[in-house]
Amino acid sequence: MFVITQFIGLFVLSLDPFHIQTVVNGQIQLIENPWLSFVQPPAIQQQSDFGMYFGSMIVSFVIAIIILFLFTKYKVANLMKIWFFLVVAMALFITLNAFFPKSIYFALPLGVTALTLSFFKTFKRNIIVHNVTELFIYPGIATVFVPILNLWSVSILLIVISIYDMWAVWHSGIMQKMAAYQINDLKVFGGFFIPYISKEMRNKLKKMKKSKLKGKKIRANIALLGGGDIFFALVAAGVIFKTNGLLPALFITAGATLGLSLLLIFSEKRKSYPAMPFITAGIFLGMLLTYFLL
Repeated sequence: MFVITQFIGLFVLSLDPFHIQTVVNGQIQLIENPWLSFVQPPAIQQQSDFGMYFGSMIVSFVIAIIILFLFTKYKVANLMKIWFFLVVAMALFITLNAFFPKSIYFALPLGVTALTLSFFKTFKRNIIVHNVTELFIYPGIATVFVPILNLWSVSILLIVISIYDMWAVWHSGIMQKMAAYQINDLKVFGGFFIPYISKEMRNKLKKMKKSKLKGKKIRANIALLGGGDIFFALVAAGVIFKTNGLLPALFITAGATLGLSLLLIFSEKRKSYPAMPFITAGIFLGMLLTYFLL
């Protein structure tokens, strides 16, 4: 699912949902998509703009983390659910705009579709709806941030986020607390969420008669991958795609997937790990291979 999301994201970026191609005096020109004007990323006029927007982006992430922490600490469930619902709906609407013609005839149905999916994801817990919508949420969010980042700013961002991830998981434990609050209290989670049962439990269930299983609750384990791990990998691939093309971007995706795969292979069950350091290491490996091979 991680890999599929990366591919969907690169495809959405290539289609550019924020602009519409039009012919003026025989020439193809890009105009803003009016249905996405409320989240239109700013145009970069000069190199110094990257630094300014990067600083604003870091401040925004810090504020978002603080708000999320406060919501978790004081258990403001309703506000957090509304926030989650709106962000998901907006991201899905952006992604869907990339796949359909940009006109009023499609804008309204796509908006209704995004709101409906976000509603079921947020208020009607369903594992299939949750994970399928996750595939399309991060491509939408990434399209807002990729245009305001370059190679250097995204590299710094990956390092900063990786350091924060290690502190939040291994030192403070805040990441586990927020994840537990989202799953147990809010019944929503930002990221992939896969329940599974152990081999011992599966073997035990096979031996039991179906009649005895009716109405019984079975304790399941869950495998989680946070939305930030998916999002930042996609942003890195998107920035490389924007500057160097598709093949170098695929090297970044391959590196991120390798880093995540090694973590999943060598990690111990029932332990929490920060995924970003491993994903970031894989991304930097992909950048090096791109530099020397392409």
